[in-house]
Amino acid sequence: MSAVYSVKEIYIYPIKSLAGISCQQAFAEEMGFENDRRWMLIDAENQFITQREHRILSQFYPQISDGKISITFQEQKHEFSAYEHLDNPVQVNVWDDKSEVVEVNQSTSKWFSEQLGFECKLVKIIKPGDRKHESSRLKEIFNVSLADGYPYLMIGSQSLDSLNEKLADKITILRFRPNIVISTEVPHEEDDFTTFKIGDVQFKNVKPCGRCIMVNNDPENGKSKKNRSKP
Repeated sequence: MSAVYSVKEIYIYPIKSLAGISCQQAFAEEMGFENDRRWMLIDAENQFITQREHRILSQFYPQISDGKISITFQEQKHEFSAYEHLDNPVQVNVWDDKSEVVEVNQSTSKWFSEQLGFECKLVKIIKPGDRKHESSRLKEIFNVSLADGYPYLMIGSQSLDSLNEKLADKITILRFRPNIVISTEVPHEEDDFTTFKIGDVQFKNVKPCGRCIMVNNDPENGKSKKNRSKP
C-alpha cells in the first residue's frame, strides 16, 4: 500500500525571484502552477535578474486579483494586467535554455527600473514550448516556465525541522521557495519519490534540487545572513 501524505502549504512566485504568494489551492499546468514564474526581470543586456545579485527583490510583494497583478515595494505600488504584453519577442537565456519572452509594457518596465536604480524590463513567457529544458538525468525534454529548472519544487516538513535542529537561528520554509510543502515523518524522504499524485494530478520526481546561495537571503528583510550551526 502506498504511503499517504498531506499538502501543508502551496506557494506561487509570479515574477521570478520576487516574493511569493501563499495559496489555498492552485491550478496545476504543464509548466507549473498557473501564474507561477511566468514573468521575469531582465537587464539592459537581456540577462535575467535574481536575488543572487539583487537581494532587494525579495522585498517586492506581488498579489493577483481579478486578472491583475499588483506589486508593492516599500511605499510604492504598481499594477498591470496578467494578460497584457507587447508583440515583439525577446530572446533570452535562462541558464542554458534559450527562451522566447515578450515585454509586458513600457510603463511597468520603467517602474521597476526606477525602484531598482538601473534599466530593466519585465518580460513574460507566453506558452509551453517557448522554453524547453533537457533533463540530463532522464534524457527527456520538458516545457518549463522561467523557473531555474523544473515546473514544481517540493519539500517535506521534516526536512526543514531536521535542519532547524542543527541551527542556532531557526529559519522558515520561505528560504527554500517551494511550490509544495508536504507533511512527512522522515527528513528528506521526499528525495526518494519517483512518481506521486496530488488530487488528480500525476507528478514525476526529475531530480533533487541543490539549493543555491539564495537560502542565505532572509525574505523578511532582504539581507544575507549565513546561519550558524549549534555549538
